[in-house]
Amino acid sequence: MILHAVAFTDRGMETGRKLPELASLTRCPRGGLARWTAEHWPQGEGLLFIGAVGIAVRAIAPHVVKKTVDPAVLVLDESGGYVIPILSGHIGGANAAALEIARTIGAVPIITTATDLNGIFAVDTWAVSQKLAIRNPEAIKLISGKLLAGKTVCLSSSFPIQGDYPKGVIKGEPADIVISPRKQPEGALHLVPKCVALGIGCRKGISQTAIEALYQTLSLEDAAVAGVFSIDLKKEEPGLKAFCSAHGFPFYTYSPEQLRNVPGNFSPSAFVASVTGVDNVCERAALMGGGTLWVPKTAENGVTMAASIREPDLTFGG
Repeated sequence: MILHAVAFTDRGMETGRKLPELASLTRCPRGGLARWTAEHWPQGEGLLFIGAVGIAVRAIAPHVVKKTVDPAVLVLDESGGYVIPILSGHIGGANAAALEIARTIGAVPIITTATDLNGIFAVDTWAVSQKLAIRNPEAIKLISGKLLAGKTVCLSSSFPIQGDYPKGVIKGEPADIVISPRKQPEGALHLVPKCVALGIGCRKGISQTAIEALYQTLSLEDAAVAGVFSIDLKKEEPGLKAFCSAHGFPFYTYSPEQLRNVPGNFSPSAFVASVTGVDNVCERAALMGGGTLWVPKTAENGVTMAASIREPDLTFGG
């Protein structure tokens, strides 16, 4: 983890120098903590305050937003005796960072999250380790609450998961945890793997609205889409570029020759071939993103879409 550290005393600086992996170590100037915190909050992955907990809490208070975006924040006393994660213990990785600091300098980690204290499966920590986006983080506490109460949590996954399920977690329905690239009804904790490549073809001058309308029929979570793929004739298509920008999707294009060389059976179009030099854009382009064809060509109002999917490598344990 990339940690920016600030110390308030000479002894604190000595302790900080025992942590070679720090991105930076600063001796805080008098009155300069607010500025240092504001500068480093969006940088790297976390902040380490070498000093009193109260100072750290006051410094970060104006910046705290929510658990899915806040960086890890830890406090280490100036002598290096105790290290305490105070923000983003699971999703941000502060608990894991505290354990690593403890191993490095022999500090005692003070972990206060209930799941860790009770040896219970922490679903948010696991989701981060598996590179799964957490669609509705407010449901995390419901999962943790059931496990802490000794109840069983049911998990439904669109993909296989290797390893033994954690204590209290079983495969089943109705699901408390759902792993899927598609939108889900409210209720269960929804975890989303980034595993879908979206292939798009369109007529010249197509509107963003037309592309958006067809995309919505696929019922995909934006977090599942690794990128949009098309032919290089569409590299500067305004509606397509605006669609990708609105969703934050990377946009990749390929030559007709590259698309023709994609192996497989596709839905051919003589008209598309006459205009672009390749008989199918969306299916071939989707496969350029990797995986296997998942959603075949679908067309509406001058837009064609297809999707490929790459099975994520999910595992418990190890």
